[in-house]
Amino acid sequence: NRRQMPRMWPHLLLPGLLALAGAIPSAVADPIDPDEAFRLSQAAVGRTIGDYRFTDQDKRPLDLAALRGRPLIVSYIYTSCAFVCPTLTMSLARSVEMAREVLGPDSFTVVSLGFDTRVDTPEQMRQYAAERGISVPGWYFASGDEATVARFAKDVGFSYAALAGGFDHLAQVTIIDADGRVYRQVYGPDFGPPMIVDPLKRLALGITTPERPVADFLNKVRLICTSYDPKSGRYQFDYSLFLEIGIGLTCTIGFAVFAVRAWRQGRASSSQRARAGS
Repeated sequence: NRRQMPRMWPHLLLPGLLALAGAIPSAVADPIDPDEAFRLSQAAVGRTIGDYRFTDQDKRPLDLAALRGRPLIVSYIYTSCAFVCPTLTMSLARSVEMAREVLGPDSFTVVSLGFDTRVDTPEQMRQYAAERGISVPGWYFASGDEATVARFAKDVGFSYAALAGGFDHLAQVTIIDADGRVYRQVYGPDFGPPMIVDPLKRLALGITTPERPVADFLNKVRLICTSYDPKSGRYQFDYSLFLEIGIGLTCTIGFAVFAVRAWRQGRASSSQRARAGS
């Protein structure tokens, strides 16, 4: 969310993210400018993404257009990265697990895209996922040719550059809505589950299903009443909201009853005075 980002944020944090993300030797050429990387990333919010075709870890075609209709999470990695990309992937894995507990197993799709196109082949992407114990339906580890990956990165506002010994890149996860528009950018290799789950909840609350109005209403109530508990590190159903609603309704009904009684008593008193006067 652009308006929620502090103005000083890219100046203070992005240089560190970029330095970590690259995991490169000190002799670098043309590193990414952090201010420009942040500007391009935020400029993509609200943009509708075009149609792209990649190849998944099982060497099957992966058309992003076919994934429309539910939110899509895109993470950017290169498989030879030693620290930041694995950390980002494991942070995302924790968030995905919690999000599916809250929203359901088929509520969104995840694509981890390898941008080191010479190395990040389908075999390499499959091995990368296996080494981290990730075998989740609806989570694709994708490869693509250099031109397609570069165009897609530009479309979603992801900046990266090949440098000696690795890559300089923004540690970024992009959340795309069901209509293919960039909805939120999440930064940093190690983020808490609410950074992913909360935007997905908001997207789900904005989806209406006219054919199932009752189920849609109950699902929205469940989502609204589900909150993140920092002590347990999990999302839990919060019954206190029903208690608060019940107390609020009770107070409202009590006030209404009191007002009606006062009004009736006032009318009765007026009638009595009128009869006495006559």
